[in-house]
Amino acid sequence: MRVWMLKVCGVLSCLALLAGCVKESPSGAAAGKAPGQGAPVPVLVAPVVQRNVPVELRTFGNVEANLTVTVRAQITGTLTEIYFKEGQNVKKGDKLFSIDPRPFEAALRQAEANLARDKANHENALKEAQRQKELKDKGIISQGDYDAAQAAADALGATLSADEAAIDRAKVDLSYCSIYSPIDGRVGAWLVDAGNLVSANSSALVTINQVRPIQASFSLVEEALGDIQKESATRKLAVLARIPGREEEPEKGELTFIDNTVDRTTGKFLCKATFPNPEERLWPGLFVNIVVVLREQPGAIIVPSRAIQPGQKGQYVFIVKPDQTVEDRVIAIDRPVNSETVVSKGLSAGEQVVTDGQLRLVPGAKVVVKTGLDVTGPAGGKAQAEGKAPAPAEDKAAPAPPSDTKGAAKS
Repeated sequence: MRVWMLKVCGVLSCLALLAGCVKESPSGAAAGKAPGQGAPVPVLVAPVVQRNVPVELRTFGNVEANLTVTVRAQITGTLTEIYFKEGQNVKKGDKLFSIDPRPFEAALRQAEANLARDKANHENALKEAQRQKELKDKGIISQGDYDAAQAAADALGATLSADEAAIDRAKVDLSYCSIYSPIDGRVGAWLVDAGNLVSANSSALVTINQVRPIQASFSLVEEALGDIQKESATRKLAVLARIPGREEEPEKGELTFIDNTVDRTTGKFLCKATFPNPEERLWPGLFVNIVVVLREQPGAIIVPSRAIQPGQKGQYVFIVKPDQTVEDRVIAIDRPVNSETVVSKGLSAGEQVVTDGQLRLVPGAKVVVKTGLDVTGPAGGKAQAEGKAPAPAEDKAAPAPPSDTKGAAKS
C-alpha cells in the first residue's frame, strides 16, 4: 500500500509540473494542442487594410422644420372658403382661406363717402376763410372773426387726413379677407372648417412647416467642442443623418449652428445641421442618427469588427500565419467605423485575421481557409450571401462530379 501511494503522489507531481509549464494566451486559453486538433479548423479570413478613413462624431438628434408658421386670422369674420387640401405642399403667395368680405367692403365705401363729404366741407371752409380775410382787410370784421374762419378750414383739412387714413385701414382689413401662404412649405390639417366665425389674432387656421430645406438638432459632449470649433473655423462641416431602417442612404447636410453655451447639467452643447432634403425623407419630429465628419485620417489600419474578440488581457484577434496556424494577438482599438474598426496598435497592413470560426481556435491551431466563400463574381457572391460554397469551376478535361448541396451547407 505504501508503494502504491508513493506512485500516485509521483504521478500527481508530474501533472502539476506540466500544468505550470503551460503558457496562457491573451485570450485566456492555454497554448498547445486541443483535443481533436488533428483536423484543421475551417475559418473565414479577411486582410488587414490601410486606407484613409473619416474622423467622425456620432450622436442622435431630432428633425425640425426649417421654418414653422401658424396662420391666424387678422380680422373677425366668417370663414367662407378653403383653397388647399390637408397635407399638400404650398408655395409662398398661394391663397389658403377667404373670409366674408362684405362688411369690410361696406366699411371701405363708408370711409370713402366720409372723405368726399369732408373734402367738400373743407373746400367751402377755405372759401369762407378767404372772404373773411377780404372783409378783415377792409376793416369790416375783426381779426378774431377771420381767425375763427381760418381755424375751421384747417380743422377740416385735418379731417381729410383722418378720412384718408380710414380708407387705407379699410383697404388693409379688406385685404385680410384673403389669406395667403407666407412661405414655401407643407400644410397640416386645417383647424377651422369653412362656415365658422374666426376672431382676429386668436383663431389659428393652419400650421405650415418648411421641410425643404430642413434642420436636425443634436447635442455633443463638451470634449468635442474644441474639435468642432477648430474644424468649422475654415470650412463647413459635413453632417450625415441616418434614418433608422434606412441607414445605407443617409441624408447629407452641413453644420449651421453651434450654441453659445454648454449645459452645466448635462455637459453637452446644442448644434443644428441643415439638409436640402430634396426627396423629403427627413420629416419634422423624426429621430435620426447623426454623424459629424470632422476630418480624414490618412493611412489608418482597418479590420472587420467581427474579427475582434474580448479576452482576459483585452481585445484580440487571431492572425493566420504563413504555415496555416493561428496566433492570438492583443490589439489597441481606436474607434469603430460602420462595420469596421480602426486599430491603433498591434496589426500591420497585409496580415490575415480570422473573421469566422474563432470559437474553435486556440493558439497554434491548424486552420484551413474557406476560400470558396471568398470567391467574387455572381456565383460566389450568391453563395456567400446564402452561407454556401459556390459550385466548382468546370474542367474541360474531366467533368466535375455533382456537388452535395446539403453536405456543403452542413459543413
